[in-house]
Amino acid sequence: MMPAKSSTGLDENLAGALTYLLGLLTAIVFLLVEHKSDFVRFHARQSAIVFGVVLVIHFAIESLPAFGLIHVLFVLVVVGLWVFLMGQALNGRRYKLF
Repeated sequence: MMPAKSSTGLDENLAGALTYLLGLLTAIVFLLVEHKSDFVRFHARQSAIVFGVVLVIHFAIESLPAFGLIHVLFVLVVVGLWVFLMGQALNGRRYKLF
């Protein structure tokens, strides 16, 4: 069965994955342009929240004395989460983090 189309003209799965591509930027763009697909809007909302929290944590980590090591670990976790969430969307799943 083919995935449904979003109002962007893209397959829902692809559009859902793209909401994570550039973090907060693509999340906001998809929230503004997507009017038809609840699936894409779900992933856009989740992307906005996740990457908004990532930015806040990043700025908090910058002020710590052991910034280097903590930052490397944080980036690895964020990249893993990013790839995981994109994969979930591409596979048509609504993986809920919160």
